[in-house]
Amino acid sequence: MTKRGGRDRSARAEPVDLSGRSVIVTGASPGSLGFATARVLATWGANVVISTRAKAEDAAREIAPGVRGRTLDLTDASSVAAFARWYRGEHERLDVLVNNAGVHLDLRSTWTEPHLTPDGYEIHWRTNYLGTLQLTHLLLPLLTATARQQGEARVVNVVSKLHVRGRNEFLFAPLEPYNSWNAYGQSKLALIHASNEIARRYEDMRAYSVHPGSVYSHIADKGLDGHRVLAAARKALAPIERRMLLSPEQGAQTTVHCATAPVLESGYYRACELAPASGETHDRDVSRRLWDETEQWATGLMGGY
Repeated sequence: MTKRGGRDRSARAEPVDLSGRSVIVTGASPGSLGFATARVLATWGANVVISTRAKAEDAAREIAPGVRGRTLDLTDASSVAAFARWYRGEHERLDVLVNNAGVHLDLRSTWTEPHLTPDGYEIHWRTNYLGTLQLTHLLLPLLTATARQQGEARVVNVVSKLHVRGRNEFLFAPLEPYNSWNAYGQSKLALIHASNEIARRYEDMRAYSVHPGSVYSHIADKGLDGHRVLAAARKALAPIERRMLLSPEQGAQTTVHCATAPVLESGYYRACELAPASGETHDRDVSRRLWDETEQWATGLMGGY
């Protein structure tokens, strides 16, 4: 049985008729995991809306006829609010929210201090967690309404095996000493806590955390910004890297599985199967506290937008 990226390449989501269902996939630029995810869901009949940071309509047209695109910058609270407001104004239901967008910067681990967004947050935390949770909170009323009417709605958070680098203590305090890879892990650990808490708090809601495997995508391009030699070397070695890693289409299978498979238990998934996550994710008190504090933060933003 052949493997790539350390995982079984044969893991496949079973096709499901998604006619009538509405899905959002964030972070769906061409060549990305989100792009591949959106294409499968659209092919199976879902009404799909995607987001990118730029040229969203162009990306949507590349995915499949009928897919709609909208710009979204998770580091900008007004952009997140505008996206959610637009979606609620255009759609009466939301069956699945796939929170795929994210960043992994400083792959060489040279930063000794956190890089902050204009509103003062560490860039991985602000993009991968806070921005994602702001969007989720804004769309939860529509998700829960759909769950009541249709019997179910889902949130799928794309995370990473690197969540094991995260520690619960640093969810509520600055990461010390700072390391960008650990910061990335913190943001993914927080997303798993969010998935767990959604599944516990909301009736008829399912929530999943997905590790897609080691995927060849453009996320590393931004992570190597400013390092011309390494970027050039990666480009030269791209054919080898593609053979070693999963393609975006292969990596998307677990996300699609969690978005569509009937009667699927909430939890952490990899290779289309329920899998063990870090022991840090099992602390319900941490999940509850993090959810409450994030909800308070997100609610405080709403008055301004």
